Amino acid sequence: MKKIALLLVIGCIGFTLNAQDKVVAKKADPNAAIFEFEKETIDYGTIEKGADGKRVFKFKNVGKSPLIISNVKTSCGCTVPTVPKEPILPGQTAEMVVKYDTNRVMPFNKAITIYSNASQPKKVVYIKGVVKKVSALTLLERKEKSMVENN
Repeated sequence: MKKIALLLVIGCIGFTLNAQDKVVAKKADPNAAIFEFEKETIDYGTIEKGADGKRVFKFKNVGKSPLIISNVKTSCGCTVPTVPKEPILPGQTAEMVVKYDTNRVMPFNKAITIYSNASQPKKVVYIKGVVKKVSALTLLERKEKSMVENN
């Protein structure tokens, strides 16, 4: 009985090892579009709550084909990217504007995933920083500035 059980276990293991799909390596297209970012991480540093959350990722298509961005996803709804809708031709530069919601007081580190027809079809860039509460001194300065502008 033990021999039959042992043969069944060995047979199952052998069957599962052969059932694995073989991954065929995809050859890289030498004419594909290629992203080249000036910076892949933008550090906001320490900013105050309600500050301007817009930053710009500048990139260039250094490939041989037009670069077409098909989708952009973020790791959180607090980050909103805006990308060019038209193809970026070889040698052409473009920008992706990212707006972070600075009304959330906390450190942040967010990923923006770009899907395209580039040689690397899934590219991830990052934003990071710290949003702090507005200080009483800053509120006083804003109030004084507002009073001066109204006079």
